[in-house]
Amino acid sequence: RHLYAVVFDCHTHVKPIKPCKMGSREEMEKLLFFETAREAAEADFKKNPKDAQALTRWGGALLELAHFRQGTDAVELIEQAVSKLQQAITLNPKKHDALWCLGNALTSQGFLYADSTRANDFFDKARDCFQRALDEEPRNETYKKALEMTHKAPYLHQELQKQLQVQQQQQQAQAHMQKMAQQGDGEGGSQQDEGVEFWYDVAGWVALFGLGTMWVMLSRASQK
Repeated sequence: RHLYAVVFDCHTHVKPIKPCKMGSREEMEKLLFFETAREAAEADFKKNPKDAQALTRWGGALLELAHFRQGTDAVELIEQAVSKLQQAITLNPKKHDALWCLGNALTSQGFLYADSTRANDFFDKARDCFQRALDEEPRNETYKKALEMTHKAPYLHQELQKQLQVQQQQQQAQAHMQKMAQQGDGEGGSQQDEGVEFWYDVAGWVALFGLGTMWVMLSRASQK
């Protein structure tokens, strides 16, 4: 199961669509958990506007909530997460968990764009965040793995674009065939336009080792 997916327009940006439907009770429980975590972090920050940990938790929750959204909804949540995490780092430039979370968010943003130059700009910024996090905690294996993976991001982005172009061509051909088949009974139209949309999966970039990994780390950090 993918951890994060958005509907992507190959030539421009993310296409706005309806919110993602919850596929199971477990998914709904996770959604409620992260929404509650977001509300709690926001409340803590309002009590203390200099609480970098609250901002980090807030940004992390927004990033996790992006797993449950599609299209522009997902993009907006990632952008909000980036904003909160940048605030946390402004308050505490050495806050390694915030730097790690921000690196994940920036990498995710990079994969949202078909243009390699724009994507690589995000990957470069993410790499810097991971390096800074590792500089603060040189023995942290999660940070090491994140840095290794982000070096591979441009290549993975290129390969994904190739696969997506093939998938788009296949879906366009299928939509055309369906439209031709339905011309006799007057059906087709707007529903067929949806056939050219396709899922863009960037599994593992928001939380490199699975949904909830970020929260295990943030929980430990808050106890220090």
